[in-house]
Amino acid sequence: MHDGMQPCAVGGIPLEWEGQVETQGHGASTARPGVGMLAVVAEGLAILGGLLIVAAAVLVCTSVGLRWATSDSVPGDFEFVQIAVALAAFAFLPFCQARHGNIFVEAFTTRIPIGLRNAIDAFWDIVYAGFAALIAWRLAVGAGETIANKTTTMVLGLPIGWAIALAAVMAGLLTIVAVLTAIEVLRRRS
Repeated sequence: MHDGMQPCAVGGIPLEWEGQVETQGHGASTARPGVGMLAVVAEGLAILGGLLIVAAAVLVCTSVGLRWATSDSVPGDFEFVQIAVALAAFAFLPFCQARHGNIFVEAFTTRIPIGLRNAIDAFWDIVYAGFAALIAWRLAVGAGETIANKTTTMVLGLPIGWAIALAAVMAGLLTIVAVLTAIEVLRRRS
């Protein structure tokens, strides 16, 4: 036990020590406590999303430089950029939710009791989880159809079903993280 804090678990999954975030040293993470190992996975996914964005930026710079120097460009550069940006966007969402980094409008809730405010926050986390689940489901259906139809990009002929399937998996992770953050908010002490 650390400073009298109790470990908490959701659905049998052990979570981080409630109220504690290690910010320095081995095992340091910027993820919020309460969603446990999923926060670490979400953080790693966000880092990969960032690397995808950097790779897309390098590709665009290379293509523009080639176009300036040789009147030629990297074939299909826009196809890679479209896929990278879409995947990166879905890669950032679970991390943002794990940190409760979404925008909050507190104009009407600052003066209500903390317990009621937590209940409202948890409600909206569940609503968010519902929409994320809907998006994950529809992306999974779309991925299945795209893979079955062998849909490819126009210039390079890259199959795009795998990218849609990865986005569906990340939307599914977002759903789970949103549910866990709702539970975490409800467990907060007033």
